[in-house]
Amino acid sequence: MPKIMVVDDDPHIRSVIRFALARDGFATVEAADGAAALGLFERERPDLIILDVTMPELDGTEVCRRLRRSHDVPVIFLSSRDEELDRVLGLELGGDDYVTKPFSPRELVARVRAMLRRAEGRVTAPAAAPLRRGPLSLDAERFEAQWHGQPIPLTVTEFRLLGAMAAQPGRVFTREMLMAAAHAEPRIVSDRTIDSHVRHLRAKLAALGAEPIGTVHGLGYRFLDGG
Repeated sequence: MPKIMVVDDDPHIRSVIRFALARDGFATVEAADGAAALGLFERERPDLIILDVTMPELDGTEVCRRLRRSHDVPVIFLSSRDEELDRVLGLELGGDDYVTKPFSPRELVARVRAMLRRAEGRVTAPAAAPLRRGPLSLDAERFEAQWHGQPIPLTVTEFRLLGAMAAQPGRVFTREMLMAAAHAEPRIVSDRTIDSHVRHLRAKLAALGAEPIGTVHGLGYRFLDGG
């Protein structure tokens, strides 16, 4: 039974989510603030986190930032704000999806299931040899990315984006093509959201002295030949 961690300072919202998840066969653990969430995560190691953005102690974005230092657990942000800037910030910090309040419990559960299917696919897919492009190594079986042997801490979306481009170096990928590679289910996202994923990916690579992703203005992005 998949275990979902629900983090929100509103007990009513936690109750609604808990009931909806339990009805679909999910186990849940709960935290009322960000600081408690970090401790609960280490004890329970949930399969996915539903994380409110605005909370006391530590807000959701800071919780996600700290988790992403060493974990790739899927994160769905909850927020009462529907501004594009907030959604983009959440994705840049490592969130995998973003749901605004008020929300449909049924839709939220559907997103949880979709996210878990993608995460499970990384583990249950047939074993394949790591993809190597110059100093870059991508091991989809272990969900590990390295540059000159140094680990690159990528989110699920970033790993898939980099893998798609590196698999066909030199090919220009439009934003639509990249999102199709990153998500199993069709979804509508803005160009700004896609650019944010790529920008965050580039920053992680640049921290290791790598600049393998080129921009083709007016079209999209590509993995540069030779990395």
